[in-house]
Amino acid sequence: MKRIIIDMDEVIADPMGEMIEWYKKEYGAEPDKTKMIGSWVIGFPEEHREMIMERLRSPGFFRHLPVMEDSVDVLRELNKQYEVFIVSAAMEFPNSLKDKYDWLMDHFPFFTWKQIALTGSKDLVFGDYMIDDHVKNLKGFKGKPYLFTSPHNLTVTGYDRINNWKEAADIFLKHPISGSRE
Repeated sequence: MKRIIIDMDEVIADPMGEMIEWYKKEYGAEPDKTKMIGSWVIGFPEEHREMIMERLRSPGFFRHLPVMEDSVDVLRELNKQYEVFIVSAAMEFPNSLKDKYDWLMDHFPFFTWKQIALTGSKDLVFGDYMIDDHVKNLKGFKGKPYLFTSPHNLTVTGYDRINNWKEAADIFLKHPISGSRE
């Protein structure tokens, strides 16, 4: 069975969307998405970036993130046809470890704990395919990498892209996926 490695943040969970919504409520303004090249944090005003990072580091932030559209339905089907692992570089935000595990169990209960790897580096994973929003995670991957589109990687070239989970279904599944339940 072929193995797919799937990132969590900005691929199946939406921390950027959550942060933007919070920022709009708190400050009545939106970050500048055109400045998000390399990191979505730099789209926020410079005087608020440390606060954004502190919020990312705080317990509970990763627990209640929005789910990326169609990801639940597509991953449920992928899990039937592939060996799927959710791999998230969680050590940068140690408070996120339990939050991420609990979030995954809430939204993707069809995965077992053995299919989840919360790590400091994705260099240790192997598989046939990897879907990630960061090139740094795809560079050393020995299988076929796919860059999941996010504002911070719009200028990146040299990778096949997946723009949303319906496109992922078209690539990896033999039958179409109906609408999302999340």
